Amino acid sequence: MAEPVVLDDAADPRLADYTSLTDVELRRHREPAEGLFVAEGEKVIRRAVAAGYAMRSMLLSAKWLDVMGDVIEAATAPVYVVDPALAEEVTGYHVHRGALAAMARRPLPAAAELLAGARRIAVFEDTVDHANLGAAFRNAAALGVDAVLLTPRCADPLYRRAVKVSMGTVFQVPWTRIESWPADLELLRRHGFVTAALCLAEDSVTLDELAARRHDKLALLLGTEGDGLSKAALREAEVRVCIPMAGGVDSLNVAAASAVAFYATRP
Repeated sequence: MAEPVVLDDAADPRLADYTSLTDVELRRHREPAEGLFVAEGEKVIRRAVAAGYAMRSMLLSAKWLDVMGDVIEAATAPVYVVDPALAEEVTGYHVHRGALAAMARRPLPAAAELLAGARRIAVFEDTVDHANLGAAFRNAAALGVDAVLLTPRCADPLYRRAVKVSMGTVFQVPWTRIESWPADLELLRRHGFVTAALCLAEDSVTLDELAARRHDKLALLLGTEGDGLSKAALREAEVRVCIPMAGGVDSLNVAAASAVAFYATRP
């Protein structure tokens, strides 16, 4: 059991993992380089631990000691207790959930490893909004997507906001980054996947039509929040798919579109 230690100095080096959590650019580079990510809130921390991620430390306000008692009991990493005002000074925001944990990242698997046992996957191209990516992972977990592939410029799904929005489901869905895009679509085809690009092209089939084809292996491609999929990705995809819109709306937010597509194409 890790005996909780009370800290009262924001400059304490033991709090280094938690400094400036609202500085997206700083954390975006620092966290992968240092092999860490931050889980926020009781449920998210529990899901990270249950998924097998190793804890580096935990940062709690006093009122969470009892709630997190079993996690503390099992922890071998240090547990730090701080006043809420000190937590805000360190992190840069009011930690209203009262519980943070610095977790160790794991090496990402090769894409081929994820594709080997999958039937339905999602590929996100350059999705840079952490909230959208977190919501999309939650959709993937809830609607039975086997794996998620991210292009090189996608946001980090282990960034605190993405993890928080996903409610920790990012730990449930196997994922990795692909290195060469859109050339790696050929890897999907070699594994037997039909690649379906969600877009607004005139030659698109409807999502209902795609679902009716009941492809044994299907890869759904979703693009950026503003421009959608790149022309290069659309050229490489085998089929283009649209979600019919009404009321003068031309498209859905990428997270909402992923939920609709995942539900419609569920096995």
